[in-house]
Amino acid sequence: MKFTDRIFKRIEPIWKSYMDHPFIQGLGDGSLDEEKFKHWLKQDYVYLIEYARLFSIGAAKSPDLQMMTTYADLAYDTLHTEMDLHRSYAKQFGITEEELEQTEPAQTTLAYTSYMLNLAQKGGIENVIAAILTCTWSYSYIGLKLAEIEGSKDHPLYGEWIKMYASQEFSSSKEDCIQLMNNVAEGKTEEELQRLEDIVVKTSYYEYMFWEMAEKLETWPVPVK
Repeated sequence: MKFTDRIFKRIEPIWKSYMDHPFIQGLGDGSLDEEKFKHWLKQDYVYLIEYARLFSIGAAKSPDLQMMTTYADLAYDTLHTEMDLHRSYAKQFGITEEELEQTEPAQTTLAYTSYMLNLAQKGGIENVIAAILTCTWSYSYIGLKLAEIEGSKDHPLYGEWIKMYASQEFSSSKEDCIQLMNNVAEGKTEEELQRLEDIVVKTSYYEYMFWEMAEKLETWPVPVK
């Protein structure tokens, strides 16, 4: 059994809960309030900036050229393909790229990205991919599930989102991340594997919190002028 198969058995209940979340259900049936989607859009944009930074750390810590190339390609896909979708949506809402970049991270966004960056910077290459894995893998999981809903990909607003994350191109990025995880897991002790698995579990919880943050339009509990 591959290490990621073992991981999936543990995180699957968390990921199944994503599909029951009102934000995800709203994407699937087209009922999601646009203000909630705009909040997600802005928060996810600043999240992706830090996510690309993680891939760059991975490239810097890679032990060989092949792994370095994979991380560099994933960073490129994030900065261009995925973030281009966000920029395209922003234009529809009259939000400039400058506004996107100047978005103040919500508490969940900052906590999540800080957790991943801390792990990546203080640990080895295995920490980097363990921190990264959930986001790409779970978005592919969600996109493919939502694409099964009749008419979901044809929605005038959310259809492009679903098509992006259900696409073959995004599935290829997911598979690259899964392969990286399995490669770095080879030869690790059970204690080391458990630690890496725990990272994926925690980031899976953070993903749920991110959907919750978007659904509730959360920023910080006490506003400061």
